[in-house]
Amino acid sequence: MDEPKYVSRVRIVRERGPVRQAFLPATPDPIQFGTHDEVREHYGTAPGQYPEHATTLDYVVAAAAG
Repeated sequence: MDEPKYVSRVRIVRERGPVRQAFLPATPDPIQFGTHDEVREHYGTAPGQYPEHATTLDYVVAAAAG
């Protein structure tokens, strides 16, 4: 079996609640993840409790669609 051609090196840091930073290869600044709108309501966080950011699901959909 061949060796992997690429291994993604991603680091996730949870700041608080749903707020996380993702450190991705070839991206100098971390990506902020969080919640917004209906997702925030689903997880039971109050408006303004945390800064609104795109969710990990938003990024997965964007990646699959791209």
